[in-house]
Amino acid sequence: MRTLAIDSREALSEKPTGKARWARCFLDELLTRGIPVLLLSTRPLPPGWQLPHVRSAVLPAGMRWHLRAARLLSSRRSELTYFSPTSFIVPFLSGGSVSTIPLVHDLIAFRGEPHQRKAQIIERLTLRRALAQACHICTVSEATKNDLLNRYAFLGSDRISVVFAGPYSRTAPQNVPDGRTILSIGTLCPRKNQIGLIRAFALLPEATRAHARLIIAGGRGWHDREIIRLARETPGVEWQGYVTDAAYETLLSTAHIFALPSLYEGFGMPVLDALQRGIPVLTSRRGSLPEVAGEAALFVDPEDEAALMQGLKTLLTDDAVRLRLRNAGSAQAGQFSWKRTVDLFLSGVQAFL
Repeated sequence: MRTLAIDSREALSEKPTGKARWARCFLDELLTRGIPVLLLSTRPLPPGWQLPHVRSAVLPAGMRWHLRAARLLSSRRSELTYFSPTSFIVPFLSGGSVSTIPLVHDLIAFRGEPHQRKAQIIERLTLRRALAQACHICTVSEATKNDLLNRYAFLGSDRISVVFAGPYSRTAPQNVPDGRTILSIGTLCPRKNQIGLIRAFALLPEATRAHARLIIAGGRGWHDREIIRLARETPGVEWQGYVTDAAYETLLSTAHIFALPSLYEGFGMPVLDALQRGIPVLTSRRGSLPEVAGEAALFVDPEDEAALMQGLKTLLTDDAVRLRLRNAGSAQAGQFSWKRTVDLFLSGVQAFL
């Protein structure tokens, strides 16, 4: 059996966001399976990952990491298959000489809305070749798979496995709603539509808005100055910045409503975390979000501020709707787990291990 080499840099990040959280949770489950693994990183492994079947290689950070990783893989091409959960650079550099499996979260870099410039340039330069040279490809949603098939005619559906994601917490923590908090979690950027959410909150009838608050949690992203300005100037809105894992759990434990009216998502893990806890969710039918939320969320047009406002008002004032969504949410979230994700991954790539 070949050893599965994996880029684990983001999984060991001190401030993980979406892709890093996916990689960490995936590895937590994968490493319980006993298959031989080589983790490539820039730092030593945590104690929980130091297992008999797990080896590691600590490489210098920066661009040197990618060059050294590609060289290591090339020198051991007959014994290693490389899984890249957060970057396309090493699959791009490998030149087809190494068995590589890139994971595609989304095609945000190819869309029209503003995006982080460096990431956009790198992904536009590397993705096509990385896909063409890959022995197999994974995506986190059917929506992303379809985006790939629509963009790259040379790809066949059988070359792509959809592996999804699971809730951040393996068991559903208790949610005791405080009756007033609308929570939105995500890196500040135009795609997450925090501006539309803040403006919709400001449009709520005064009597409703007086008994509610909007908490936005997320680190600085790109094109975010207007988001921060509106958050600071709109009464009842609070921006908390990046939150730790513990703070993340605390916010979800008391949230009355969860709102992510995103313009596009490759998956949307915070939505799944909210559903798992039975928190009523307001979201959009964009990208993967209908897959994740099923019929357990209230969907609105994210670019219609009046519709957004009405959705917030409904969830704040209609007890019957909130109860229906609370009951449906945990059942919907139950369809997703990291065990399922790893099972789907291993099933899709078993021919290359």
